[in-house]
Amino acid sequence: MAVTILIPTALRNFTDRKSEVTTEGSTVGEALRNFTGTYPDIKQHLYQGEELRSFINVFVEETNIKKLQGLDTKIADGGTIMLVPAIAGGTSRG
Repeated sequence: MAVTILIPTALRNFTDRKSEVTTEGSTVGEALRNFTGTYPDIKQHLYQGEELRSFINVFVEETNIKKLQGLDTKIADGGTIMLVPAIAGGTSRG
Protein backbone atom coordinates (compact mmCIF):
# COMPACT_ATOMS: atom_id res chain seq x y z
CA MET A 1 0.00 0.00 0.00
CA ALA A 2 1.37 3.39 -0.98
CA VAL A 3 1.45 5.95 1.83
CA THR A 4 2.58 9.58 1.72
CA ILE A 5 4.64 10.93 4.61
CA LEU A 6 4.66 14.71 5.02
CA ILE A 7 8.03 15.97 6.24
CA PRO A 8 8.32 19.15 8.35
CA THR A 9 10.91 21.73 7.34
CA ALA A 10 13.11 20.94 10.35
CA LEU A 11 13.60 17.33 9.16
CA ARG A 12 13.99 17.86 5.41
CA ASN A 13 17.79 17.89 5.62
CA PHE A 14 17.48 14.12 6.14
CA THR A 15 15.14 13.49 3.15
CA ASP A 16 17.10 15.20 0.38
CA ARG A 17 15.02 18.36 1.07
CA LYS A 18 11.79 16.57 0.10
CA SER A 19 8.59 17.85 1.73
CA GLU A 20 6.84 14.54 1.18
CA VAL A 21 7.89 10.99 0.52
CA THR A 22 5.92 8.00 -0.72
CA THR A 23 6.57 4.67 0.97
CA GLU A 24 4.80 1.37 1.58
CA GLY A 25 3.01 0.13 4.67
CA SER A 26 -0.33 -1.01 6.05
CA THR A 27 0.36 0.40 9.54
CA VAL A 28 2.06 3.58 10.67
CA GLY A 29 4.92 1.57 12.17
CA GLU A 30 5.51 -0.37 8.97
CA ALA A 31 5.42 2.78 6.85
CA LEU A 32 7.86 4.55 9.18
CA ARG A 33 10.22 1.54 9.17
CA ASN A 34 10.26 1.60 5.36
CA PHE A 35 10.71 5.38 5.38
CA THR A 36 13.65 5.24 7.79
CA GLY A 37 15.12 2.39 5.75
CA THR A 38 15.18 4.70 2.74
CA TYR A 39 16.39 7.70 4.77
CA PRO A 40 18.42 6.15 7.62
CA ASP A 41 19.83 9.48 8.87
CA ILE A 42 16.35 10.56 9.99
CA LYS A 43 15.79 7.56 12.26
CA GLN A 44 17.74 8.98 15.21
CA HIS A 45 15.54 12.09 15.07
CA LEU A 46 12.30 10.08 15.17
CA TYR A 47 13.15 7.15 17.44
CA GLN A 48 14.84 6.46 20.73
CA GLY A 49 15.55 2.77 20.52
CA GLU A 50 12.37 1.22 19.12
CA GLU A 51 10.02 3.89 20.53
CA LEU A 52 9.06 7.16 18.90
CA ARG A 53 10.66 10.11 20.63
CA SER A 54 8.21 11.84 22.96
CA PHE A 55 8.45 15.15 21.10
CA ILE A 56 7.50 13.65 17.73
CA ASN A 57 3.78 13.67 17.03
CA VAL A 58 2.50 11.49 14.21
CA PHE A 59 -0.86 12.07 12.59
CA VAL A 60 -2.83 9.82 10.28
CA GLU A 61 -4.94 12.17 8.26
CA GLU A 62 -5.85 14.60 11.10
CA THR A 63 -5.72 12.32 14.15
CA ASN A 64 -2.72 11.89 16.43
CA ILE A 65 -1.79 8.19 16.58
CA LYS A 66 -1.52 8.55 20.38
CA LYS A 67 -5.34 8.67 20.33
CA LEU A 68 -5.50 5.62 18.06
CA GLN A 69 -3.40 2.43 18.19
CA GLY A 70 0.02 4.10 18.13
CA LEU A 71 2.43 2.57 15.63
CA ASP A 72 -0.09 -0.26 15.07
CA THR A 73 -2.60 2.23 13.61
CA LYS A 74 -3.80 0.98 10.23
CA ILE A 75 -3.41 3.27 7.25
CA ALA A 76 -5.33 2.99 4.00
CA ASP A 77 -3.74 2.78 0.59
CA GLY A 78 -3.14 6.37 -0.50
CA GLY A 79 -3.27 7.58 3.12
CA THR A 80 -1.17 10.35 4.60
CA ILE A 81 1.10 10.40 7.64
CA MET A 82 2.22 13.76 8.98
CA LEU A 83 5.28 14.13 11.21
CA VAL A 84 5.05 17.06 13.63
CA PRO A 85 7.91 17.72 16.05
CA ALA A 86 6.81 19.54 19.19
CA ILE A 87 8.08 23.07 19.45
CA ALA A 88 9.23 24.50 22.75
CA GLY A 89 10.19 28.03 23.45
CA GLY A 90 9.13 31.27 25.00
CA THR A 91 10.69 33.37 27.68
CA SER A 92 11.02 33.06 31.38
CA ARG A 93 9.40 35.84 33.32
CA GLY A 94 10.33 36.21 36.87
